Amino acid sequence: MSYGYITKLSENVERQHIRYNNRYGTAIAADIYTPKNLEEDRLLPAIVIGAPYGSTKEQAAAIYANTFAQLGFVTLAFDQVYMGESAGEPRHVASPDLYAESFSAAVDYLGTKAKHVNREQISVIGISGGAGFALSAAAVDTRIKSVVTISMYDMTDIREMANLAPEQLFQLKDQLSKQRWNDFENGQPDYHPSFPEEPYDSIDDLPNHDELTNEWLRFYALKRGFHPNARGTATTTSNLAMLEFSALDYIKEISPRPILFIYGDNAHSRSYSERAYYLANQPKQRLIVENCEHIDLYDNMEKIPVDQIAKFIKDSFNA
Repeated sequence: MSYGYITKLSENVERQHIRYNNRYGTAIAADIYTPKNLEEDRLLPAIVIGAPYGSTKEQAAAIYANTFAQLGFVTLAFDQVYMGESAGEPRHVASPDLYAESFSAAVDYLGTKAKHVNREQISVIGISGGAGFALSAAAVDTRIKSVVTISMYDMTDIREMANLAPEQLFQLKDQLSKQRWNDFENGQPDYHPSFPEEPYDSIDDLPNHDELTNEWLRFYALKRGFHPNARGTATTTSNLAMLEFSALDYIKEISPRPILFIYGDNAHSRSYSERAYYLANQPKQRLIVENCEHIDLYDNMEKIPVDQIAKFIKDSFNA
């Protein structure tokens, strides 16, 4: 059985598959969503949608892209380099620099090749692990006029994520460093997928793990959010890149462009949004969704504050 987009395309929206290169010459696969029946010379604001870490353009990113295209935006959802249908070998390698670059590469395309785009009105939405890289891109790319983070994760903050003591941190670095020798000898990097090759039929069928893993499985391992190109995580030694880079070092430089941080009151990840909010300069806002866990903001349209996001982005273009 084949699995594609986890949401149905609106009858009022057109979706086009595109490919373009980032500044390193690596081809990125993306989908561009446009409202139907536009006049030839009509220009609209645009939004780049960054998927969660290890996810693809057909999952949560497609839901956001489809939704906001219905509200009069041109939206672009992409597969990260080395992921999904984008180019890059070996597969599943993660790089903070390249992941941030993917947002700017999307802006390159929207501002030069896409029809109906007002290139002076481009915003980005970063979902989960994509949010940290969206902030990193916006800190240096002034073409990005505003940023919205959804259930933010900062994948470069492994030290906090794993709550490592100094000796544990050294052991992790030592293990990862020596893994490079193994990868070199084997001719390919070590990679252990987190999610199954086929989805489970129901929550009751899911294997039981720790609370956090169970939450991921409730989305990625069920038909709700499953896609065969999204097996979760990255190559083992990708964590070395995350350890030597901080996505939030220059978050203050996004100002005077605004940032909106959105997260659930019950999200296991809320500390990442709260820390980023604290570090960012004004103008900044945060919106805490009640009775909401991390993955609710991936696909639960009763929880995703669509109208507030749309208003925030439109207002940012008039600031």
